[in-house]
Amino acid sequence: MLEWCLPKNMDLEGVEFKAIASGSHRVTTDFIYFRKGYYFGLACFANMAVESTVERGARMKSVGILSPSYILLYRYMSFLEHQVRLQLQSPGHYSPLEAFYEDKRARLPPSGDAVVTACPANIWGAAINYSMQPEMKFIRFFGEQIMVLWKLALLRRRILIFSPPPVGVVCYRVYCCCCLANISIPGVGMAVPEFRPFFYVNVADISALENELSYVACTTEKIFEEKKDLYDVYVDNQNVRTYRDGLKPVLRLSNADREKYRKLTKQRQMLLYSQEETGDCVSSEEDLFILFFLEQNNRIFQTLSEVAGSPDPTLTQESVRAMGLDPHGDRLFLLHLLEIYGYDTLLVSEQLCCS
Repeated sequence: MLEWCLPKNMDLEGVEFKAIASGSHRVTTDFIYFRKGYYFGLACFANMAVESTVERGARMKSVGILSPSYILLYRYMSFLEHQVRLQLQSPGHYSPLEAFYEDKRARLPPSGDAVVTACPANIWGAAINYSMQPEMKFIRFFGEQIMVLWKLALLRRRILIFSPPPVGVVCYRVYCCCCLANISIPGVGMAVPEFRPFFYVNVADISALENELSYVACTTEKIFEEKKDLYDVYVDNQNVRTYRDGLKPVLRLSNADREKYRKLTKQRQMLLYSQEETGDCVSSEEDLFILFFLEQNNRIFQTLSEVAGSPDPTLTQESVRAMGLDPHGDRLFLLHLLEIYGYDTLLVSEQLCCS
């Protein structure tokens, strides 16, 4: 149930099922990022044992906030963690929350015009360092499968990640998937569907997801696996699956994928060594991760733009290698990319026809 909120006239129907994830009774603490209409939310959850038959031996609450943008929500993580503990220990004492609201409140836009939905490549690094635990490492968790997720993100596919609670670590994976698709070349990607982070979703979000062309989200509800029309790619633990025949070849690692992953892990090892030897705390693994894929994406689209503007707009094995792709193993991925990003006037050399 929704126990208390400010402002009173805000439409918060269903928010209680986002702020407390399905299965949260199995964990003692958690944090959850989610979408509520045009807004983003962050909630901190806690579960405390109590000697009460009415509460069946456990008291569970979440305290959360909504904002038009998620990029600064992390700043209030410690406040929410503290407040949910207070609410468990002294239910009904809302004055600190009222004071917080009066201090921080702003007029929410009536529509989604002012909502930030893309993944900035420069602000969230601080958010991760502050709010995410070091063991929640995307690279270590997915290994080489990162390269598969990178291609799917760049193709703006609908990606759904399943995991049991805790949810916070999985919201981090949603964010990392978003960062895989960053492009900083002006004008590129303007006509393609926005790769929207939904963070945590439940069955109440099914109707919203039905209308999405491109998104990445996570859930604790296994029922989603059966809703194959809602997603293109289903990620369960480290297993990346698709039921769409046209995408299945994209899920296979190419030689270029393995080489890129090798470079990424080498850069990561060098960073960790540098941090250990010099005490450098300025550079982070998250910065390295974001920049690695941003540069890779820019390299692809820079090459495509150069080929498209040349007298002979034909993609050859050499130009594909210049993008950091495998002329044979990445052929289908490349064809999808050309179609989605509007480079369909480019010719593809017959050298790329076979794999």
